[in-house]
Amino acid sequence: MKKKEFSFSVIKKYKKARLGRIKTSRGIIDTPAFMPVGTLGTVKGLFVEDIKKTGSQIILGNTYHLMLRPGSKILDKFGGLHKFMNWDKPILTDSGGFQIMSLSKLNKIDQDIGATFRSHIDGKKIVLSPEQSIRIQKSINSDILMVLDECPKLTNNREKLKKAIETSTKWAKRCKIEFGNNKKKALFGIIQGGLYKDLRLESLQKLLDINFDGYSIGGLAVGETQQEMFETVKNITDKMPENKPRYLMGVGTPSDMLGAINEGIDMFDCVMPTRSGRTGLAFTWKGKINLKNSIYKNDKSPLDERCTLRNLNKYSKSYLNHLIKTNELLASMLISLNNINFYQQFMSEIRKSIKSRTFTKFYNKYIKFFN
Repeated sequence: MKKKEFSFSVIKKYKKARLGRIKTSRGIIDTPAFMPVGTLGTVKGLFVEDIKKTGSQIILGNTYHLMLRPGSKILDKFGGLHKFMNWDKPILTDSGGFQIMSLSKLNKIDQDIGATFRSHIDGKKIVLSPEQSIRIQKSINSDILMVLDECPKLTNNREKLKKAIETSTKWAKRCKIEFGNNKKKALFGIIQGGLYKDLRLESLQKLLDINFDGYSIGGLAVGETQQEMFETVKNITDKMPENKPRYLMGVGTPSDMLGAINEGIDMFDCVMPTRSGRTGLAFTWKGKINLKNSIYKNDKSPLDERCTLRNLNKYSKSYLNHLIKTNELLASMLISLNNINFYQQFMSEIRKSIKSRTFTKFYNKYIKFFN
């Protein structure tokens, strides 16, 4: 059976919000879409089958971390991450660019070479070039690959941002060459430029000249205000190709995603649902609930009485409060599952509202609800 080529189409628009569909050889991704983060080949605390039951159609893996453990040799033996972790749907992989920023004390940037790291695990010297990043993503057998970029920390230094654009553009060209002509997979470019409109547009134009299958906005959710993020997205989406996916990386809260969808973004990823789950914070249609709070000690009601996934509707807030207070692993597993399930419900309702042209009503109701 011939594998399907990667494709994207906008099915319907309501103002700038887009209802779309990505087709890959491993399945369809309805957009706007949220991708649970499986950095090391696992969405923390969740079974693969449960992730599927939440309606998740794609997950994210991380090139830098998977390069260190388990490594390309093991991934090659399994034919990629899908079989290794028993996930048969699409996978998108970050390129390692974010770690160049977040682990900056352990690396050195060279435009001609790439990023030279000291492993955060054992201090071993590792060179991550644009070509190596793509080769590792091929070992992972990703369906959507990301170019290696330099993602600066939040800064107003225009020269530093311009230098990062220059480096990222050179690396993007090298990634495109290494990626080759593979129509069954996709390679996304990453737009940098901080909070400056002109630098963002400059970065975008350089990537358009190279021509990618999708375009991502990087360098946000790194400390700027929500309004600054929305303004940056607004300034650039009108110039992004209409017929290609738009991905806002590392975002975020439900209101972050809703505001970005309002400006025409299609794809998101964030560790927040599972990271919050591990700290006792639940996302629900009634808002955020901090289950550590003693007010839930005697609360017999569930987080969501309609959710039968893993019998979540049979666990009371009182019981979850008890699990948290006694440091039981089951607490983070149940709350993380609730949160991923809620995020997917949230995206599903957004898609329905775009289709039915009621998105403005949904937006007005929830844009500040989760702040």
